[in-house]
Formats: sequence, structure tokens, C-alpha cells
Amino acid sequence: MKNEHEIKRLDSTKVIFILKGVLIGALAGIIVSLFRLLIEKMMEHVVTLYLWFHDNPLWLIPWAFVMIAFAVTIGALMKSDPNIKGSGIPQVEGTLQGEIKLNWFSILWKKFVGGVLSVGSGLFLGREGPSIQLGAMVGQGFSEYTHASTSEKKIFISSGAAAGLGAAFNAPIAGLLFVIEEIHHHFSPLIWLTSLTAALTANLVSLNFFGLKPVLFIADVPSLPLKYYGWLVVLGIILGILGYLYQIVLLSLPRWYKHTHLPEHLYGLVPFLLIIPIAFFLPNYLGGGNQIVLMIGQQNLSLTLLIGLFLLRFIFSMVSYGANLPGGIFLPILTLGALIGAIYGTILHQWFGLDNSLIRDFAIFAMAGYFTAIGKAPLTAIILVTEMVGNITHLMPLAVCSLTAYVINDLLGGNPIYESLLERLVKGYLPSITGNKTIIEFPVTAESTLDGTMVRDFNWPKEMLLISIRRGSSEILTHGDTVMKVGDLLMILTDEGYTQKIKTLIRERSHAAVAKKQDKAIRG
Repeated sequence: MKNEHEIKRLDSTKVIFILKGVLIGALAGIIVSLFRLLIEKMMEHVVTLYLWFHDNPLWLIPWAFVMIAFAVTIGALMKSDPNIKGSGIPQVEGTLQGEIKLNWFSILWKKFVGGVLSVGSGLFLGREGPSIQLGAMVGQGFSEYTHASTSEKKIFISSGAAAGLGAAFNAPIAGLLFVIEEIHHHFSPLIWLTSLTAALTANLVSLNFFGLKPVLFIADVPSLPLKYYGWLVVLGIILGILGYLYQIVLLSLPRWYKHTHLPEHLYGLVPFLLIIPIAFFLPNYLGGGNQIVLMIGQQNLSLTLLIGLFLLRFIFSMVSYGANLPGGIFLPILTLGALIGAIYGTILHQWFGLDNSLIRDFAIFAMAGYFTAIGKAPLTAIILVTEMVGNITHLMPLAVCSLTAYVINDLLGGNPIYESLLERLVKGYLPSITGNKTIIEFPVTAESTLDGTMVRDFNWPKEMLLISIRRGSSEILTHGDTVMKVGDLLMILTDEGYTQKIKTLIRERSHAAVAKKQDKAIRG
């Protein structure tokens, strides 16, 4: 018989959240699909225009003024709402942590317009970050229209974010994993259920716009023989090091852009003018880079071309993102990873006799490894690449490469790039009472001293109240002698302004207790 303090969660609650997830996913799917469609159509026209400029070069002069107008327009949008800058993922994470407040409607239309102009003009930016923020804002708008509680609002924002990624890449499972692994860092039943529903619905909408073919579909990719797995580990080591260098360069961009002496909202003038000569000579290599990945999958490019493309895309993707324009780094990172893998595979082919059909294998594995090294989200990277490429036979080598890259980056001291960007965004932030109460979930993990500890024996932060424990499908009302266990979700009531502080303090105190216990055991 169940304890009298256990409250069985009603199945009707899950059904209601599934229905809400469908609604959020449908709305986010339509908006993100239109966003993606406009970018693709604009990019097609821009490429055609640059090809026409080859015969009419004098028209580049008035075109430069058009690009300046784009930069000034986007600058005005960013000045009116700074939260549309960059990919938007740090802003979404900050909102869910209670550190940033976003005006959903302002961001929705300004990010949409700014993202289309930035990415559609051919800058080396991705559509996925803005798509995640657009989806999250749909979720926030839905929560405000339905007068949802603070905890429900976070579920809806998370679901919208998953839907945004699902629609941007036709990768619904990766959208779910991104929310769990990158944003929340723990497994919550209602969050995963609603997010998965929203992501699947958004993906269904997107498929009606763009068809069933995966975004980076590469056909006839052979399985990697086991004898080459040693080379796979070496590739993971290289990706871990290069990923760490990417993080360092990206985080130093604000300091470099200050040397331009331009107002911050007009930094976009730099990439919008520099893209003109790049696009004039290389019109087919613009944008996020999906066409480059597809090219690597279809033919073997020369080593010189691959290295040249890598250097160009690395440098100019930094120039593009450093200007704070509304655009992401997701797809540019995957493209750089594919180029690294292709360079590596080509070297193995030329120096060690690797079959040239396996070059594309290393390009696919490197996409996941490089993203893992930079974003520190290996599960998301593995599933994302699998869904985008449309081939599930490479999970083992993807995992080996990603895990190796993750460990190397970790040993070098690398941090998840989106967390680093969020820290910079909220630097100097001081928690303050907002008057809005919220319930946050904190997971009890195997490495935490909370496992096996009575509630009364832990030093809880004073700005919170532990109200219940969610264990499986049941919820337990807590008392001082309630024992916490691995897998439990602690339901904590606090002020919205203190959510991140509470999580940080509990994590630090539980891990400090582990270190103290280990030290005592060693001395004993």
C-alpha cells in the first residue's frame, strides 16, 4: 500500500500538456518554416544576383548601399530590443533560469525580420539559433495568453524551443534532447512529454513545407571498418583541441569589435560589407554552409580547397557572429566540423591509403565531434547529425568521436559555449525578489550527497521551501525524516528571481559535502 503522503499524478494532466504541446508545436512550426523558407528564397535570389554582377560589376556600388541599409535596419531593431542579438539560445536559457525577462512579441517579429535579412543576405550564420528563440517566444506567448503558472510557462517555453529546432532541421528528437541536455540538464516527465509533442508537431508542419528528405542527406555512406577506429579516436582528439580554440576565439570577439569604434548596434556594417567580395568570387559558398556539407557528401574535394574553405568559413563566421547579428552558430559549427573531417579523411587517403569512399564518413563523424567539443552536448550532437544526414548506421563511430572530443575539451578546461555566452550576458546580475513565486525542479543524481540523505540533514538555502518530491509517477509530501533517492525530482518553491541562485547553492553544497567525505575517508 502506498504511503498516505503519496499523491498519484493524474493521467489527465499529461493528456492536457500533450494537447498544449501540439498547439505550441503547430504555431512554432508554421512560424519557423516560414522563417526558413524566406531565408532560402532570399539566398537563392542573392546568389543569382552575385552571378549577374560578374557581367555587370558596376552594380556592386549601389548593392553596397543596399547592404548598408540592411545593416542599419537590423541595428535599429537590435537597439530597440537587445535580446534579439546573436543566436538567442543564451537568452532562452536565461529566461528559464529567471535571470532575463523577454518581451515575446517584440522578439518574435524583430528576430524574424532581422534573422531573414542577416542569414538570407549570405552571412555565415545559421537559422537554428533564431528558430529556437522564435519557438520559445511562441511558447511564452502561449503561456501569457492562457495565464499559465510560472512553472507551466517554463514548460511551454522549453517546448517551443524544442519545436523551433525540430522545424529548423527536421530533427524532432534532437530538439527534445537539446532542451533536456543543453537547457535543463535533467529529465523532467512533463517537460520531455510536452517538448517531444511540440517538436514532432513542428516537424510535421515543416515536412509539409520542405518534404521528407533530410536537411543534409548523404546517400550511400559505407560503414566504417573496425580497423579504422583508432583513427577515429585521433580525430576526436583533434576536434576537442580545435573546439576549445573555437570557444576562446568566439568569446574574445567583443573585445576585437571594440577596435572598430562603431556603436555596438552598427557592428553589422563590417560583415555586411565584407560579404560582398566573398560572395562575388564564391557565390555558392554563402550562408550557414549546408551546401558545402552536401558537396562533401557527393564528391571528393581537393585538400587545398578544403583547407581554404575551412579558413574562410572559420574567420568569416566569427566576423558575422561577433557583430551580434540575429543568427546562430549551430549550422556553421557543423559545416566547420564536416570540413575538418573531410580534411582529415583526405590526408588519410593520400598518406595512408584510406579508401576515398570513407572520407565522407569522417566528415559526418567530425560534425558531431566538433559540435560536442563546443556545445558540450554529445547526445544532442549524435542524434542531430543522425537525423540530418538520414542514416542511423553510424551511431557507434559518432559516439566514439563525440566522447573523445568531449573528454579532450573538458581536460583543456572548455565550458559549454551557450553557458559561457549566458554568463557574459548576465554578468553583474544580482538576484532580487520579483514577487512571483515559482516551483523549480532539482534532480537527485548519483554523485550528489542528497542521495540517501534525510531532508532535515541537508543545509538548504534560506530563500526556498522544499514542498514535495516527485518519484516516478508519484509525488511525495516531504517531512524532516523523508529520505531522498537517486532519480528523485525535488519540487522547490522560491521567488522567480532566485531560481538560478538556489540551484547553484544546492549543487555546490551537495558536491562540497562529497569532497569533504572523500577527504575524510583518505585521512582516516
